[in-house]
Amino acid sequence: MKQNSPSERLYNGIIKENPTFVLLLGMCPTLAITTSAVNGIGMGLTTTVILAASNLMISLLRNFIPDRVRMPAYIVVVASFVTIVQMLLQGFIPTLYSSLGIYIPLIVVNCIILGRAEAYASKNPPVASLFDGIGMGLGFTVSITCIGAVRELIGAGALFGHQIIPLADAAGKGGYQPVTIFVLAPGAFFVLAALSAIQNKFKIGAAKRGIDPSNSGSGCGGGCAACGNTMCSGKGGKES
Repeated sequence: MKQNSPSERLYNGIIKENPTFVLLLGMCPTLAITTSAVNGIGMGLTTTVILAASNLMISLLRNFIPDRVRMPAYIVVVASFVTIVQMLLQGFIPTLYSSLGIYIPLIVVNCIILGRAEAYASKNPPVASLFDGIGMGLGFTVSITCIGAVRELIGAGALFGHQIIPLADAAGKGGYQPVTIFVLAPGAFFVLAALSAIQNKFKIGAAKRGIDPSNSGSGCGGGCAACGNTMCSGKGGKES
């Protein structure tokens, strides 16, 4: 599997360098809007569209953007796509637009998008950059949808807005008593920690069997969250 092939870029974003569970990037929307699975998938797909479009555009313009102004140029490109998507959501999916609220315009400064622009799209051809954006976006979507689903199920007994577990009556009898802390702010930290721990357990098990799931070929090895550089979502993003 070639390092810049579409399948490798998708696998890298969803599994090897998952922005939420591996790189621990984009924590603000991850923790804030994952009170339900619907919010998670809505924010994830919105980010995926913007990430893929901005990666493609930045890759096409990479030879024309002067190095000294590259970050302002990236922000202008991302902000343009965010504005378009925001207007489309407001016009066609107003309920989702209201649920996501201020976190839609904040996508402009999401370190996942700016990180991929700096680390990958600015150094690689358009097709590979497009699929890198799609892979990272899908990885983000899967992870925050999982977090939202767990929080919604435990905190409200529902899933994607549908009541799955019958709730107890007013006296607390005859059904499930929701653990409401999971739909509050602390619940996001609990679920994120638990899901990250489960993933790490599988990674450790794979490493013991001689498999290195973090070896993505990007020179990062999944250590970006610890390096202190928010622009590092795959440092050394140019792959041979």
